[in-house]
Amino acid sequence: MFPLTLAPYITSSRPDEIVETVEIYIDSLRNVQIIYWLSRAAIAVLLTTTMVVEPVEIAFRGDVFAVAFTDESQVVGGYHNGDIHQWKIEDRQQQCPIMKASGSVLSIVVSQDGRWIVSGDDGWKVIIWNAATHEKVRELTEHEDQVYAVDISSDSTKIASADKINARIFSATSGDRLLPPLPHDNVCDVKFSPDGSRFATASWLPLVRMSDETLKSWTQDYPTNTEMLLSEEITSASSPSHYVLANRALVRARLKHLAPAIEDAKESLQVQPSPVGHIAMAVALLGEGNREGALCAFDLAFHDCELHDIRFLLLLKLILVFESGNQQEAITRMEYLATRADDGNDNDAIYLYTWARASCRADVLGVTYVKTGHYGRAIPLIERAKKLAPRDKQWLPLETISLKIFGWSFNGLDIVARQRQCESLCADGRTAEAVEIIRNILMASDGETLGSRETVDWVSDFSNKCDMTPEHVVDEAFGSAKLDARLVQYSDMLPLSPPSTASLLIKRSRARATAGKWDNALQDANDAVKADPSYPWGYEAKCVALHGAKRYDEAIKTFKLMLHVIEQSRDPAIKRMYLLYDTMRKNYISPDETLARINSTVVEILKSCPLVVIDVNTGRLCDDSEWKHVFEASSTFADLVLSMTKELDNERIRREIAVFFRYVMLSHVWQGKEPLFQDVECVWDLPDTASNKKLRDFCKETRRLGYNWAWSDTCCIDQNTSTILNQSLTSMYKWYADSAATLVFLTGVAHPSKPRDLIRSAWMTRGWTLQELLAPKQSQEIMQELANALKISRGTIATFSPDNLGVRARLRLASTRQVKRKEDVAYSFIGIFNSDIRPHYGEGVDDALGHLLEEIVARSGEDTVLAWSGKSSSYNSCLPASISVYNQTPYSPPSLEGEEMNMCVTKLRKKVLKPEGLRVYQRINSLEAASFTTRRLRLPCIVFPVRELTMQEICGSSEKLYHTEVSGLGNVEFTTTDDLPLDKPQRFVFAHPWISYIKGWISGATWGDDSESDVDSDSDLDYNTGSDGVASLHVVPAHPVGRYTQSLQMIARLAQPFNALLLARQPNGEYKRVAADHEIVVSGLGTDITPKNIRAKVLKIR
Repeated sequence: MFPLTLAPYITSSRPDEIVETVEIYIDSLRNVQIIYWLSRAAIAVLLTTTMVVEPVEIAFRGDVFAVAFTDESQVVGGYHNGDIHQWKIEDRQQQCPIMKASGSVLSIVVSQDGRWIVSGDDGWKVIIWNAATHEKVRELTEHEDQVYAVDISSDSTKIASADKINARIFSATSGDRLLPPLPHDNVCDVKFSPDGSRFATASWLPLVRMSDETLKSWTQDYPTNTEMLLSEEITSASSPSHYVLANRALVRARLKHLAPAIEDAKESLQVQPSPVGHIAMAVALLGEGNREGALCAFDLAFHDCELHDIRFLLLLKLILVFESGNQQEAITRMEYLATRADDGNDNDAIYLYTWARASCRADVLGVTYVKTGHYGRAIPLIERAKKLAPRDKQWLPLETISLKIFGWSFNGLDIVARQRQCESLCADGRTAEAVEIIRNILMASDGETLGSRETVDWVSDFSNKCDMTPEHVVDEAFGSAKLDARLVQYSDMLPLSPPSTASLLIKRSRARATAGKWDNALQDANDAVKADPSYPWGYEAKCVALHGAKRYDEAIKTFKLMLHVIEQSRDPAIKRMYLLYDTMRKNYISPDETLARINSTVVEILKSCPLVVIDVNTGRLCDDSEWKHVFEASSTFADLVLSMTKELDNERIRREIAVFFRYVMLSHVWQGKEPLFQDVECVWDLPDTASNKKLRDFCKETRRLGYNWAWSDTCCIDQNTSTILNQSLTSMYKWYADSAATLVFLTGVAHPSKPRDLIRSAWMTRGWTLQELLAPKQSQEIMQELANALKISRGTIATFSPDNLGVRARLRLASTRQVKRKEDVAYSFIGIFNSDIRPHYGEGVDDALGHLLEEIVARSGEDTVLAWSGKSSSYNSCLPASISVYNQTPYSPPSLEGEEMNMCVTKLRKKVLKPEGLRVYQRINSLEAASFTTRRLRLPCIVFPVRELTMQEICGSSEKLYHTEVSGLGNVEFTTTDDLPLDKPQRFVFAHPWISYIKGWISGATWGDDSESDVDSDSDLDYNTGSDGVASLHVVPAHPVGRYTQSLQMIARLAQPFNALLLARQPNGEYKRVAADHEIVVSGLGTDITPKNIRAKVLKIR
């Protein structure tokens, strides 16, 4: 049993004196209890039996925040001052050297094997110590807040730690984070399970909860909007939480909607009594003037609060007392607390300046001094609060909300205090002292504070009160240092009256420039430009500062920008200055226009560049934003901007930017463990392996060739991000085509390579390298070697693009390539087919290849994709299961053009009458190109029904020889391994799918140029098929020119032998291709062709 209690005890009548005690009770097998007490001043170990408690106190001057046993005889304690001490319990003697953490030690644990001590501190660090030597082993610095809890697993291999917003798990041996940060607000403890496989976190509930949107609205002081957001949350909830109701009560009290505020507070307390509910009631009652009721209501908040909230509630109550009219009483109590906090002998009162909240408490006391006119007392206290402010400068939500209830603001509180002190001194006639304070304000403030509207208005108002000009106030504050004569001349030509934020900053910038403080002067000048971009002298001050800092190029740009601002100004005084610069202005163009043109060109060029490249100078990976950043920091960029002062040279901009972003591609065969995207922080730092050496040598060669950027498919693609992987795979061909050079790494080939080494290498056989050898422009020697290997002309390689080589030719090139991942049989050819399919590894080779071939057919209507023999794909039976079938040379009918075609047409005129010929023309010409829909092929074709089917076994082979009697074709033989139903020949048809050939597109015949004028008077007739069940086609009115001759040419081509597809009709009316082991070449319709044998149809094939 491990019961844990946290209990506050009031030990005196003063509510601000609180003693914290943490008790952990552990039942042992011997019925002995060990009680560990944690106090702020000492470690106390009490051994108890049933009746006797014997404490052993180890006293040390300082707060003890954490304690742990190192073994049965020793304890280790973590202290407020960052010390970690180890004590021997028996003699209370300190053991070993003191360990020093990076801040107050808030948590500590010892590993079960006694090797490690792990501490968490408010310096945002987890520190691992060697328990034997007390030496620091390593620091874990990933936390973003104070580390409140640490634990170490039972096997001493993992460390769990938690700050206010996240829990984290680290390796104890390496310090590496083992899991991403695990969000959990307000974590106060973390523990591993006994076996170390799980861990638990504990957290405390805050006094107030609020959504991020509501908190932002409230802290930005938009109470009306905040009320609306809270009301929407209450309306949308079936039972609003007490938090939301109390929050709205606070907001309504701020808006002086007191009656609704009290109702909200009552309802919140009815839902659940809570400190924030009582606070809301107190604030609302105070708004009604009920001081006693407000204080009584507030006291109830202490009853329902947690120990860690009491300190803040005490402070908040003093604010309530102050606002109720008892200002002196509130100040006296705060001063008392501050006095005790400064008394090192009273550790129980030190909380005023403890933790991040100390600065808030000091600010509260500072506000009370300011509000009561004690400016001299306020300033040092506020300065102390600034030093105590937390690093992230973020208050806890309740502090932020509650301290705004009364409209108190701490922003620039030190400035406000000094301003009020100035006014008081001025009223007493002590102007010199007031001016000295102004000087301190101006010289110590940052640009944002100095440039605020409040500061500017105050300087103007203060000047009027003291009967001084604003310029006199500023000049007195800065002194009478002389400026460069040219600067004075520019300034005198434009009176600075009345003063502006920019003018104040410019004055200080000039004073700092005179002192040679160029960086500070530049900061002031930049702030001046930000405060008033239309004020040209901010740019002038910046120009001076840049010139002094020897940043000449930037100084020139700033000077040009000043001229532009002068030109655009509507101020008469500035316009007079413009006349002086008019002649100069006409010789320049706006740098903004140059920058815009450069930026648009960069964006355009990067669109066609790889997503990630290697910077061969640093060895690091760069995405497009980092790539662009490197360009903007380059001399190329600066030279372009500075040289385009008189006119934009668009051609030069594009040329130089394109040169800068030139990249080199690596073409290679993957072998072994290649360096991936996640492995590479710096190419030069990779371990010495063969693959890493290949990558480094590639980068070195790229750099030797004079290029700065390199790309490899190993490390420049984040394969864990599907969108990036898909975009890279589909864009890769274009990247190779647009590259400055492609370097090929030939595995197993000695350097230097010899002729024919290229075609003998494994590189020539891989799927991905096909696009890599076709896309770039090669040397003449390499192109000839590639042309011989690929059996295509050298000119085709030299000018290759996906549009200038036929589909069938590209399929042949792809058919012999080998891949490691089966889907790459399609994905590696996306580029050469200009395909838009999206890679999806895991879909299988049939689907991957099917998607590619489907898109080829859908885009081009290319029917030669169907010319193959072998096994059908499960994707669609008209597509092959393997791309290797395209290495076959498909059957090509004898040439039938020129004089031979004319002879055929002459003979057919005697056999085919014009009306019949025109009907044939209509049937065939109305057929559209093949297309796919949801894996179904819509195939336009001429169909020939099978009337009889017989089969003959082939000895020693799984193939079967089938004999068919086909309508219009006669006897046809073919072989296949499929078992076909001999009793149902009517299910089968032979299809002539080569419609483009029949129409004459392949031969290049020109349609519609026939000199004949053959008008078909019967062209509106419907053509009805016979009883073979082939659907009829409605005849569209024919064009009156050349149709008859064209029809006879079609019939002549149908008479030629052709490669037929055997299709089997399915029960649902669709068809399925019967895969034959060899092409089925039929004799065609021959010379006895008749129109009734020409049946045109569109079949749906699955």
